[in-house]
Amino acid sequence: MKAKALRDAFGEALVELGRENEDVVVLDADVAGSTRTKMFGDVYPDRFFNVGIAEANMMNIAAGLAACGKIPFVSTFSFLACLRAGDQLRTSIAYPRLNVKVGAGYGGLSDSFDGPTHHSLCDIAVVRSMPNMTVVVVSDPNQTKKAVKVVAAYDGPVYLRLSRAEVPYVLPEDAPFVLGKGNLLREGSDLTLVVAGVPLARTLEAADRLAKEGLQARVIEMPTIKPIDREILVQAARETGAVVTIEEHNIMAGLGSAVAEALAQEAPVPMEFVGIKDTFCESGPYDALLDRYGLSVDDIVAAAKAVLGRKS
Repeated sequence: MKAKALRDAFGEALVELGRENEDVVVLDADVAGSTRTKMFGDVYPDRFFNVGIAEANMMNIAAGLAACGKIPFVSTFSFLACLRAGDQLRTSIAYPRLNVKVGAGYGGLSDSFDGPTHHSLCDIAVVRSMPNMTVVVVSDPNQTKKAVKVVAAYDGPVYLRLSRAEVPYVLPEDAPFVLGKGNLLREGSDLTLVVAGVPLARTLEAADRLAKEGLQARVIEMPTIKPIDREILVQAARETGAVVTIEEHNIMAGLGSAVAEALAQEAPVPMEFVGIKDTFCESGPYDALLDRYGLSVDDIVAAAKAVLGRKS
């Protein structure tokens, strides 16, 4: 299956965006080769700023640029964006609701060989709890390019979670990207699988396996974690009666929690949560880490059967 690293799609999208809008500027914390913002810097050197290994300062500089009417994209590894620079992200950007876009690279386990210090398993929990912050988790290369343009046009701070990993093109090429809206990828009446980010391909494979056993799983891809698409979730819960969430994140306070919060108020149903089980993870090959820490196709299938047992 055709694939591309999401960081490459991000870098290419920034170059296209820079051509269309001269107010777009890009800042990086000395990892431009890794985050692929170097692509933008090579084409538009006068609008690219390498601030050095100073992530907190980068957020403050971006806030100043936004206050002057620019559209800054700041880029670094996601754990650094939300933790090392978390104070500045909250106080200098989210609180005054400044128009800064955070390209948070190497999300989840995708910085696989750098180990638990560089794995990013709590970033969604952190930024989702910040008022005024919109949170986006992209699933494939085409969607990444669309998301970059959409978040640039949106007036307000956005956390765009990206992956280092090479990801297959799994969404239809014409699939829309709308902030705050989920995408219904497959109909199903027995249960609903809600997924965000890289595990989408594994989720679709799990749905195929369930179908061979006569179980029809509805599949919803949820690229916007905040604000969550309550309408599509409530309808799915009422029509299928069971929900499984799948995310490359701690099962606490990420996608699963956002879905559970939405459904608890309007359509409570049995739920299962597929993700990292509140643990730090080892170094190793990326796909092997996903399998080891609860994100295999088998794990998704098992969660689906478990929730169906509780439903019945």
